[in-house]
Amino acid sequence: MTACFRWLKRVLIVGLTLSCFPAYAADPQPVLTQWYRLVLELVRHTPTYSPPIASRAFAYIGITAWEVTASGTPGLHSLSGQLNAMPAPPARTEGRYDEAVVLQAALTAAVQDFFGNTGPTGQRAMEVMARKQREMVVAGIAPDVVARSEAYGQAVAAHVLAWSAGDGGAVVENMGFPYSYTLQEGPAHWVPTSAIRQQQAPLLPDWGNNRPLAMPSGASCPLPPPPDYSEDPASAFYAEAKEVLEVSATLTDEQKTIARFWSDDPMLSPTPPGHWISIALQILARDKVAIAPSAELLARLGIAVSDSFIGCWNSKFQYDLVRPVTYIRRVMDPAFQPLLITPPFPEYPSGHSTQSGAAAFVLTEFFGQNFAFSDATHVDDGIAARDYPSFDAAATEAALSRLYGGIHFRAAIDRGLDQGRCVGAHVSALKMKDN
Repeated sequence: MTACFRWLKRVLIVGLTLSCFPAYAADPQPVLTQWYRLVLELVRHTPTYSPPIASRAFAYIGITAWEVTASGTPGLHSLSGQLNAMPAPPARTEGRYDEAVVLQAALTAAVQDFFGNTGPTGQRAMEVMARKQREMVVAGIAPDVVARSEAYGQAVAAHVLAWSAGDGGAVVENMGFPYSYTLQEGPAHWVPTSAIRQQQAPLLPDWGNNRPLAMPSGASCPLPPPPDYSEDPASAFYAEAKEVLEVSATLTDEQKTIARFWSDDPMLSPTPPGHWISIALQILARDKVAIAPSAELLARLGIAVSDSFIGCWNSKFQYDLVRPVTYIRRVMDPAFQPLLITPPFPEYPSGHSTQSGAAAFVLTEFFGQNFAFSDATHVDDGIAARDYPSFDAAATEAALSRLYGGIHFRAAIDRGLDQGRCVGAHVSALKMKDN
């Protein structure tokens, strides 16, 4: 996150001018970039935004940006008829449009809706962003063009929001923790790993039943079962637990850094899906990618992380597997202390792995194999940037970070990556342009 946007969060929300914003000159690209950078901050500071919920917002905001961009660009295709149950978007009426004004109106409506429950600081940030960006994009534009463009952008946003309301994830109560939940019996199954009262039930147990976007259903990327539960030292399950225990006891400084770099805890980061969105934004800015491919990538990436959490949660609650911290303390070492705090939901597969596998697949399809990049997502949090030779290398490291953190068994990591690649293939099959 640049110093300008830290300033936006901490200072501009009280009404100062956006002097570090670039001149627009009718270019819609800065509109897209500025809103996405604010969204990363909103995710970080909105308490209800756990990773699955964040992934959903990234998907629909990306789809909104894509639909208004595609509608004004020859050779680009709407996602209507390709994404599940998505009806055709509103058509443009006769007359001239300004694409920056259209996009600004659409993203203002979409972001303000998805983050309508954020706190007063976030509300002020959105108000300032909307007001100042509008002043910039409408400058010098004929009033009738502004009115027509804003009406169309708002209509597309309303269209996407109305469609999103029926996916099963629009209403989240109690931050996603059910008020009542019956645990499955037996030592193989998940039990709470936190003393927090709210977390005595798992997070979003029905999320895997939500309507996905590119996958036919939440069960479209199934996994084989994990190793059979066993407390026998000769069993495969015991061996996986032993690996977690031994790795945790011998962590190198580099492994600790990796675990913390990819931890992406809610309220302390833009969450795991936001981390991959951040990577995309950094590359788009570095390579000065134009608006149409930028909107395409952010839409595909949002869809990928959203569908990956639906697929992952579908599998998590199918198998309802016990977490390493529970098993190791009960069977192997009562004093076991993993490096990271275990999240409040079942073990198999790893959500980090699934969504990283999906994101890496989409990014590789978009930019190519062996595409080197530097990830500075957490520089402003005091964590140095890391360099990667490819997106697959970054996804593998993100997945392994959960082993280093003591959070997941090996099967959850490896098969989560496989599941993510399956999700990514569904997303990459979407036809968004002629060539």
